[in-house]
Amino acid sequence: MKPTYKAMQISRPGVLELVERAVPQPGVAEVLIRVEACGICGADAADIERTGPAAQPPRVPGHEVVGRILAVGPGTPSIWTTGQRVGVGRLGGHCGECVQCRQGRFQLCLNQPVVGATVDGGYAEMMLARSTGLVAIPDGLGSEEAAPILCAGIATFNALKKCGAQAGDTVAILGIGGLGHMALQYARNMGFRVVAVGRGNDIAGDALALGAHLYIDNRQEDAAARLKAMGGAQAIVTMIDHAEAISALLPGLAPEGRLVVLNPARSPLHIPPALLVGGQRSILGSLTGTPYENEKTLNFSMLANVRPRIETMPLEQAAQAYEKMKSGSAKYRMVLTMDNPR
Repeated sequence: MKPTYKAMQISRPGVLELVERAVPQPGVAEVLIRVEACGICGADAADIERTGPAAQPPRVPGHEVVGRILAVGPGTPSIWTTGQRVGVGRLGGHCGECVQCRQGRFQLCLNQPVVGATVDGGYAEMMLARSTGLVAIPDGLGSEEAAPILCAGIATFNALKKCGAQAGDTVAILGIGGLGHMALQYARNMGFRVVAVGRGNDIAGDALALGAHLYIDNRQEDAAARLKAMGGAQAIVTMIDHAEAISALLPGLAPEGRLVVLNPARSPLHIPPALLVGGQRSILGSLTGTPYENEKTLNFSMLANVRPRIETMPLEQAAQAYEKMKSGSAKYRMVLTMDNPR
């Protein structure tokens, strides 16, 4: 093994720089991973654009990581072994000691690292990871296609599980992009009547091919009125950072319907209290999930043939891949590979 590895670090806000770093040794309950693929997520922008000088050495972004264990630190559970293919998502491993962990709510752990933000992530040939944050990758998924499932996949899969709808109910997916294109596939395979709501007719064909029964262009028609005419949506799952569009769709919720919010938008939502009280409607925020839930998401994806639509680029072109994601021209997920792109 070489004594160094390549990594794309954030040299200053918004700028990625290719560097060579010394190969680290895993600490207690840590593993060293040889990265095979790392997805580029919209949340990476917050890490890359707003990183500060406090991170020394500069931070390596990326939290949709798939690779193989190269070395195991002392105290690592025996289920993790050298050569095993594993993944790491946004949440870098729970502490097992805080109040939330003691209640089994590991995704809400008060002391876990945020991969790519508070610890180095996967825009690199190698990375360290807490053993409590590891996800076993099934053999039926390639590393490039598994990587986006570790964030975009689990975020949408868990949101749909929490949405309160049952098979046969109408579920609206607002925003057909990196997250939404996964949500459409999961929702269809969960037995919902799936309504995709997006901006423009250019994505209508994709939305229907991905699983939507109906596509509504909210720039051309009143999407909430259309949903009401269908009897209302039992759930609206929103992926977007656009408070006005979310608020405008709320009248389309059926009585006792639920709005599930995935995107931590900076703009406040405007919710008429009468809309909530009159129909006993509710709003729910949904985070990602635990490593165990991530494994369930991967297995469901394999069984139901749910796959992200990806474009791969080599690690050395991380800056170009990131810009393509940020510009919105990616369809639908960018994935960095440590070998030749396919």
